[in-house]
Amino acid sequence: MRSSNGRAFQQLLRSGTSVGANYREAYRGRSKAQFIAKCGDCLREIEETAYWLELLVDAEIIPAAKTQPVRRECDELIAIFVTILKRSKQ
Repeated sequence: MRSSNGRAFQQLLRSGTSVGANYREAYRGRSKAQFIAKCGDCLREIEETAYWLELLVDAEIIPAAKTQPVRRECDELIAIFVTILKRSKQ
C-alpha cells in the first residue's frame, strides 16, 4: 500500500509541476496554434492534478481540509485556462 501512495504523490507532483513548464512553453510559442496547444496541455495537467487530489482524499491518505487551498487554486486555474483558450480561439 505504501508504494501505491508514493506513486499517487509522484503523479500529483508531476501533473502539478508540469503546468508551469507547459505555460512557459506556451508563452514562448512560435505561433498562435502552438500557444493554444500548450495551454490545452496546461488545462489537462491542472485537471489531472485535481483528480489526484480527489483520489488521495477519497483513499483517506490526506484529509480533505488540507487539500482545500490547492483544490481551490486548481479550480481558479481551470477557469483561467478555459478563458485563455476560448479567447485565443476567437
